[in-house]
Amino acid sequence: MTDRYARQMTLSAIGPEGQARLGRAHVLVVGAGGLGSHVLLALAGAGIGRLTIVDHDRVEITNLHRQPLYRMGDIGRPKAEAARDALALYNPEVSVTARSERLRPGNAAPLVASADIVVDAADSLAVTYILSDACRAATKPFVTASVLEQRGYAGAFCGGAPSYRAVFPDMPSTVGSCAANGVLGSAVGVIGSLEAHLALGIALGASPSPLGRLISIDLATFKLGGFRFDGTPEPAGNAIAFIEPSDVTPDDVVVELRDDAEAPEPALPQAVRLDPASVAEGFTPPAGRRVVFCCRSGIRAHRAARLLERREARPLAVIAAGP
Repeated sequence: MTDRYARQMTLSAIGPEGQARLGRAHVLVVGAGGLGSHVLLALAGAGIGRLTIVDHDRVEITNLHRQPLYRMGDIGRPKAEAARDALALYNPEVSVTARSERLRPGNAAPLVASADIVVDAADSLAVTYILSDACRAATKPFVTASVLEQRGYAGAFCGGAPSYRAVFPDMPSTVGSCAANGVLGSAVGVIGSLEAHLALGIALGASPSPLGRLISIDLATFKLGGFRFDGTPEPAGNAIAFIEPSDVTPDDVVVELRDDAEAPEPALPQAVRLDPASVAEGFTPPAGRRVVFCCRSGIRAHRAARLLERREARPLAVIAAGP
């Protein structure tokens, strides 16, 4: 063990034993953007032994004000690879694996199974639910966060604590984006660092445990909030699952919620197009068949499935088709 970690090893909560625990930990970080940049720097700096980075995106100039892992020379590079190279220069003692791919229902389970702790830094609700479901099934701790404008939150779920789906069974009707709403780089740094701190607390076995805790921050008004959610029951019945297009069967009823202008080609050729209002007004598919709703991010599809679920008890699934 080098002097690199001497200052944090002085803490009674860490010491040589805690530092050794960090060195043995394998953390999966999904998303290497604004939140992910700060998470990865903090985890690598603290001496987490293994990091796996999953991100399908490439570095753009608009990223640089809030994503300190990257430099001008990284523009156009896959984020996962650029992040890996930056971390190798920052702390060569950490083993970093880069996977330039989109997190999907089909690859979530094996990725989660390989890690000790899962950190969701993708800022995508579809990814959050997919990872939470996989972490609950594998009993792995799951840390997630979100930030927009100057507000955000971070929380620790699963691994013996309630899942994200237990605390937030329904998706919101709409969500903002950094492109549309804007975001302050320092706010991203605060929330990303908080997310990393929760993951480090889990790796160290901190008491009280970060698991079962959500912390919210409004940096425009400097207000701190949050709550514990220990004991929150998991939703009854079958969850509305996120699935791959390849999981659709010939017996499924597939509904594309995007119109021709948004998606000239539907997610699947056999899909019928409906707008969400039509689902709410009484869309009645054939009895006994699973209904699969499709949209870009999964939000409209999840809400449409929830509307149908409240009218009919039947298997339901969602496809987040992406851009």
